[in-house]
Amino acid sequence: MKIEIAPTAATAAYQIRRVASDDYPKLCREIRGCVLEMSGRAKTAHLGSSLSCVEILAALYGGMLTIDPSHPTAATRDRMIFSKGHAISALYATLALFDFFPASSLSEFGKHGGKLPEQPSPWCQPGVEVATGSLGHGLSIGVGMALAAKINRQHYRVYVVMSDGECNEGSVWEAAMMAPAHRLGNLVAIVDFNKWQATGRSEEILALSSLKDKFTAFGWNSFDVNGHSVEALLTVLRGSIDSDKPTAIIAHTIKGKGISFMEDDNNWHYRIPNDEELRAGRKELGLL
Repeated sequence: MKIEIAPTAATAAYQIRRVASDDYPKLCREIRGCVLEMSGRAKTAHLGSSLSCVEILAALYGGMLTIDPSHPTAATRDRMIFSKGHAISALYATLALFDFFPASSLSEFGKHGGKLPEQPSPWCQPGVEVATGSLGHGLSIGVGMALAAKINRQHYRVYVVMSDGECNEGSVWEAAMMAPAHRLGNLVAIVDFNKWQATGRSEEILALSSLKDKFTAFGWNSFDVNGHSVEALLTVLRGSIDSDKPTAIIAHTIKGKGISFMEDDNNWHYRIPNDEELRAGRKELGLL
């Protein structure tokens, strides 16, 4: 069932994997299927948060990132910081489907002593750049990496996938002020704005809206997009390449996307699917 991803020669140093536009729906179903199986097998939470960011990851790895899975630490690679580390199962699934490591390793997710911890550690698997899960630090790390690229006159880009909940953190807004001050046009922040946090609606906990206006006021090129449209995400991502300003993409998503009885239900922030729910989820994803 694994989708075929054609390699294309992007530079002399890389064989970049690109996904045909018609194949993204299948890729997203496969990522969601892996995430569902991992949660059910390991009895881990944060399933809803993992399902909401699937198209974001598909767009990045299928259409944007300059990273060769066979050389994942190359100095000139693009950096992808997955700041919403609680949803790491979605990144593990994506990396496995893009051949950063064998898909069979996904069975180690959440196992004591395994190589796929619930909260990621740096290079626990190829493609996992930093430790995340303590929310609010990913954008600061991304700013540092993007600034290093400018200082060293390197041309890699830095992408940071964030949660809306971590935008409660002051460190996010300190980084948001620093990036435009240093004209970090090589930095892209994507907020998975699924409108929920652990204990309630994001807007009821802190006044996050409008995130687009907030980032714009801080000096970013900012966009609201449908976070479940790979086409819309790629349009904005590709349009940001020549900018001298950092780019903020507010990706409006649905927590639990792809499995109807999980969608927009914050119980799935902590709930673990039982056998019947696993079968129902597999059926909806076309995996039965």
